[in-house]
Amino acid sequence: MSEFLARKLVLGSSSPYRREMLARLRIPFEVVAPDVDETPQAAETPKQLACRLAMSKARAVAAQFPACVVIGSDQVADLEGLALGKPGNHARATAQLQQMRGKTVIFQTAVAVVCQDSGFAQLDLAQVRVRFRELEDAEIEAYLRAETPYDCAGSAKSEGLGIALLESIENDDPSALVGLPLIRTCRMIRAAGIRIL
Repeated sequence: MSEFLARKLVLGSSSPYRREMLARLRIPFEVVAPDVDETPQAAETPKQLACRLAMSKARAVAAQFPACVVIGSDQVADLEGLALGKPGNHARATAQLQQMRGKTVIFQTAVAVVCQDSGFAQLDLAQVRVRFRELEDAEIEAYLRAETPYDCAGSAKSEGLGIALLESIENDDPSALVGLPLIRTCRMIRAAGIRIL
């Protein structure tokens, strides 16, 4: 076990939100942006896409740092089987929120933990059911101007003003909607040999 406890933890992500979430655990870690093509594959469901990308990100970074324990994560907004990723700009964010108003969206948040040297690899998925209010166009515009959530899956930045867009949230991990399900992450990195407490 002491061999594993000496391993470094690496977050394979370019997301500032995931970095902030992992920092809550108060353990040292490095951040490395993975080079992974996030294009959905043909007939891939939002759940499958999130899981594939989380594992791909973890494995891509683990290949560079084989002795480290690497976390990869991905989130896809699942609107009745349609995958909504990061909008990237105002027009696409507007269209996403207009599509989601009055509907329930499942935010599929996958997390993978890999250590190449030890052969450790685990994947888990947190599903968060989010019910959006019947949003007026003016509300959507005001929200987007205030938050500019163009790097958030489904344009929903729930840790900020985005909470005002919602009627309800149902999940078993309150951190999952922000992009890194910490309960699952803690369980997996402990299993990989990282001491948290």
